[in-house]
Formats: sequence, structure tokens, C-alpha cells
Amino acid sequence: MNPATQLRRIVCLLVASTPAALHAAELAYPAKPIRMVSPYAAGGGSDTLARILAQKLYEAWGQPVIVENRPGGGGVLGAETVARATPDGYTMLVTPSAVLTINPHLYPSLRYDTFRDFVPITIATNSPYFLVVHPKVPAANVKELIAYAKANPGKLNYSSSGSGSSTHLAGVLFNQMAGVDTVHIPYKGAAPAIVDLLAGNIQMRFSSVVPVLPHVRSGRLRGIAISSKRRYGPLPDVPTIAESGLPGYAVESFYAVVAPTGTSRAIIEKLNAALVRSLKSPEVATHMAADGAEVIASSAAELAKTLREDYERWAKPVKDSGARVD
Repeated sequence: MNPATQLRRIVCLLVASTPAALHAAELAYPAKPIRMVSPYAAGGGSDTLARILAQKLYEAWGQPVIVENRPGGGGVLGAETVARATPDGYTMLVTPSAVLTINPHLYPSLRYDTFRDFVPITIATNSPYFLVVHPKVPAANVKELIAYAKANPGKLNYSSSGSGSSTHLAGVLFNQMAGVDTVHIPYKGAAPAIVDLLAGNIQMRFSSVVPVLPHVRSGRLRGIAISSKRRYGPLPDVPTIAESGLPGYAVESFYAVVAPTGTSRAIIEKLNAALVRSLKSPEVATHMAADGAEVIASSAAELAKTLREDYERWAKPVKDSGARVD
């Protein structure tokens, strides 16, 4: 955070930090429109989730919730915007976990700090990856896949949506933990990566569930396992990677809601309660399931713990991958 931003935040806090002023603001909250920042362009996952939550909060509170798209730098611009905002409860960030837990290892000069500049509100949803292989790969489960990879070092390729992406780093972590050498092939997005996987030019992929599920069901791809800590609700018969051959492996792409540090505990509690109610509504759960996501609706403390674990999990994979954004 630059000195001017720090000074502005200090002044705002001093003006509104008397006990009486703080109490009055907390009781009145929300008394004006709320800004919900998505760090990606309209139409993406964080934008979709933000708009759903914005509508639910409006219905609950009667105050407009304005979704502001701030794309740029892999989520960096949006996160910086919220980190610098006045911590009064009227600005929050709805973001994929990578912006808070992977970006700090990728970008050497970030102008935000995940643990210094943000206060957690809730884990909104969680989206695991589906480990899929081309049918020509002679492996029906993770144990067989690892055995084949060890017997054929460097002969299995896995695709990702780009260097430093979650789908890239999921493969790096798999290689590290399994002691295998599968080769990363980056693509500009998921669609061309899946096309080449279907054609057999790529042998495996850690994919979002929705794009590959029809191909698994048709037999054009083989679904091996789910990357999350526990089994994925819509596919209860698919084992996790951890339980089917690689204990301790877990990669989950979750969506978090955070606010600028300095936002009062009372307002964070109000936001958490309202967001949890919204996320647990049947229509939100149905909408998220169609996108391959499960509603989590966690406490603020659970998000704080998960952010720390995820941040620490990615330090070594990012370093070993050589991925870096200047």
C-alpha cells in the first residue's frame, strides 16, 4: 500500500473511530449503496457469483449493491482496488482463491498483501478439478496413473489454461507428491486444451467439472478422480485423488468474499450472516451446481484458516514451476 493510500485510510479511521460514531454506523449499516468488486471481466465466474449475491443482498436490505468489474493482471487490479478502499463495509471483493493465495507467489511486487490488507467474510463456493485422461492412457485410477507415469517418465502431457494458472499448478503439485514427471503444456484457455485432449494430443488434464463431464459420460474421456478434500456432491461415486492413490493431495478453487482491513467486526458479522443466508437459498445452490460449484457459506474464521493453508500449499509448487509474472 502506497503512503498516500495509508494516510487516507488513517484519516478516515480517525474521523469515524470514536466509540459513538462507530456504534451509530454499525447500527445503521447498510445505510447507502454497497460496492461489490469482481477482479475479472463481466461474464466470468466471479462476476456471475457477485451479481447473484448482489441481488440477494438487495432483497434482504433494500440497499443497491453495485457490481464493479475491475479486470486486469490476473485479478491484481481488482484486489488492489479493494485493499485501498475505505474500510467502512461498503466495499468488498468477490474473488477466486488464486488471487489471494497464488498471485502473491507469482507476482514479485504486488501492491496488496492477503493477510495484511483484507479481512475475511466467507467462503462462498468451492469448485474442485476433475482429473481426466484420454482413453488410450492405460489407467483406471490414480494408483495406476502414477505407476504408468513412473514407468514412462516424460511421456504423459497435461494441459492447462496457462502458465501459473490453477490447472497448471495442480499438475505441478501432483508431480511433486507422486514423484512423477508429467509434462506441462500451456494453452490460451480451457476450450483449446480440451479439444486437444479429446484428440489424444494431450493425455491428461485437471479440469473444471462442467466442460469435461459430458465427454466422460460419453466415453471420450476417462474420469479418474476429484481433486478436493472430500468427494464432490454431484459425483458421489468418483473418488478423490487423495483416497485413490495420493494421500494428502487436495486442490480446490474456492470463491472468497473479503473486505478491507479495518472494517469493524460488527459489520463483518452482518455481512457474513446475510451472505450465508443468501448462499444457502435453494435458487443460489441450483445456479451454482449448474456451474460445477458447491455452496460452502463458511464462517469468517474458516475462510481465514483456509486462506492461510492454501497460501502455504502453493509456495513450493509455484517456485518449482518457474512461473513468474513481472
